[in-house]
Amino acid sequence: MHAVRLHAFGPAENLTYEEVPDPDPAEGQVRIDVRSSGVHFIETRLRRGIAVGPHRPPALPIVPGGEVAGVVDAVGPGADTGWLGRRVVAKLGAEGGYAEQAIADVGALHPIPDRLDFDTAVAVLTTGATAQGVLGVARFTPRDVVLVMSAAGGLGSLFVQAARAAGAVVVGAAGGPAKVERVRALGADLAVDYREADWPVRVREALGGREVTVVLDGVGGTSGRRALELLGPGGRFLLRGWASGEPTEIHTRDLIERQLTATWAIGPNSLPAGGWHELAARALSEASEGRLIPPITRFPLSGAAAAHAALESREAEGKVVLTR
Repeated sequence: MHAVRLHAFGPAENLTYEEVPDPDPAEGQVRIDVRSSGVHFIETRLRRGIAVGPHRPPALPIVPGGEVAGVVDAVGPGADTGWLGRRVVAKLGAEGGYAEQAIADVGALHPIPDRLDFDTAVAVLTTGATAQGVLGVARFTPRDVVLVMSAAGGLGSLFVQAARAAGAVVVGAAGGPAKVERVRALGADLAVDYREADWPVRVREALGGREVTVVLDGVGGTSGRRALELLGPGGRFLLRGWASGEPTEIHTRDLIERQLTATWAIGPNSLPAGGWHELAARALSEASEGRLIPPITRFPLSGAAAAHAALESREAEGKVVLTR
């Protein structure tokens, strides 16, 4: 089979498309004939040898990639043979996904609903599950005015869709004219460029006296702080990351004087009783019903280096997927 391997930390060009031995499933595992592989921004940092939170650079050489969709073509000892021939999507862990075949534990498998294609299934497995968890914390209502930061991204675009479906007024903020146009196309009531100095003024004017009630912040830094300042009394501020490099600065005085609540909305706070597996199943179901539509940028498996470069330059739209 062919796979993409990383032999030395460095630029995207260090990802090489090679022929490698076919893998064999062990006890409780299956082998998947991969049709789509998910690519995450965090993988571009690990490729450079940079630690990201609890994620440490891997031992090399490695086949990167942690999520795949395809058809089960072999089962290991003790694995249910009923999986053979089934369309599945799976979270692998830290490696093995950028390949024509991948090994997954049976417990990590999700059947792909009939109406869902491989690319969309892999696009919503992790990103969609994360979105479902955050949305469970956000609990949008028709009375809300929702400000989504980084609204053109993989997660942000799903939040815009969900807020619209809940009947809320949606303000989407993104960096740069092209991304603002994407947010507008998603159906946001207002789309603004948070790189422009007057964007909070534009939001206030457009809302005509209404105040923002919920902020979903994945940007942090100065932009996140300006979003926080748009919240009206009793507003909810949900943090999910800091693409700017610094988390949004929040003081206890903000919460007390303006009766705000602030929550880190990823992790234990967002998990239902069924944990991550339940969130992934919800995301797949929502996608199969057309209620969750992830924007996808596709590259061939052999183009993994180009996919990483597009992610790092912020040129990719939504979820990046490697296809066969």
